[in-house]
Amino acid sequence: MFTLVVMDSTKPKLTWKTLLFPLIGLVAFFLYIYLFEVDILSIIETAKTTNLLIFAVAIGCGFLEIFFFAISWHSLTRHLNIKMTIKKAYLYLWYSIYVDILVPAESISGEVIRTYLLTRDKCGSFGKVVASLFTHRLLGMAMNVLILVLGVVLLSIEAQVSTAVLNVIIAVAVAIASLTIILAALSSRKTLTLKIVNWVSKIATKISMGKWTLLKLKTQATEISDNFHDAMVEFRQNKKPLLESLLYLGVTWFFSLCVPYLVFWSLGYPVSWSVILVTAAIVLAVKSIPVGIPFEVGLPEATMTTLYFSMGIPAELAATATILTRLITLWLRFFVGFSVQQYIELKPVIAHECLDGKN
Repeated sequence: MFTLVVMDSTKPKLTWKTLLFPLIGLVAFFLYIYLFEVDILSIIETAKTTNLLIFAVAIGCGFLEIFFFAISWHSLTRHLNIKMTIKKAYLYLWYSIYVDILVPAESISGEVIRTYLLTRDKCGSFGKVVASLFTHRLLGMAMNVLILVLGVVLLSIEAQVSTAVLNVIIAVAVAIASLTIILAALSSRKTLTLKIVNWVSKIATKISMGKWTLLKLKTQATEISDNFHDAMVEFRQNKKPLLESLLYLGVTWFFSLCVPYLVFWSLGYPVSWSVILVTAAIVLAVKSIPVGIPFEVGLPEATMTTLYFSMGIPAELAATATILTRLITLWLRFFVGFSVQQYIELKPVIAHECLDGKN
């Protein structure tokens, strides 16, 4: 359940290699719409009709989405006495989003960097930090199921989609719900965790050729396991922080859904909330499953465009709305995240240089 990671430097470098996957994503998406005979010139013409004021509001909703997601996470860390302000949670979240985009394992890379940042800055124990992130992921997956179910109900009422598509949506909802239940059950099995700790410790000792002692590794890992399970017990005994976090996740989802909804409005083509609900939930569903899928390589764009088209939106308009939405949810976040990453990493360096200048 746990992985001990030693990082000498967590500061990603912005090079042509780090931009490779996002650029491949653009090429893959445009190849996709070309193969399906979507008129690219029509997409450009449609984009020219964008109402910039409404689009600006959509951008604002994107920032509010990240802010309330940070508050939701902070509700859990505060209960575990992890020393982190809302401002720090917001900055760490932007940092993790930047890493998410660069590293082709988006489902877990951001959580790894947030774990490292909190432990590096001595905000709390490793086990408690992992517990807060693990619990937050479970709550997010539960909320995802609720959004999918709501979308299915609305689509059924409006009769906007075929039975085959509805069956796929229901299957995704069942899969996420099942995984959520399994992960929640495993988190309460302390004996199973200790068995995994012993197994991993023995392997690590053999691989290190004796450089890492079995007793030391087991002691550290067991301490982490104890902190994790103690934190999970606290959450089970006190549901208030869970409900508070879930409430803020609901607000997060509202602003998240407002982004594509307002993008369609800016193009002069209002769509049903059911279309937005189902599309957003399915896209996030794949990204939230920790299987190491490099999801920033054109797949979300193709998924969004296909789902929009399958629910009756013209192909050119679906592609245009997808591109504009991803400008907000991918490229804008990439550059904001990069700026925050530079701020976090350079701030102590600048402060140290200022102190040296005074001496």
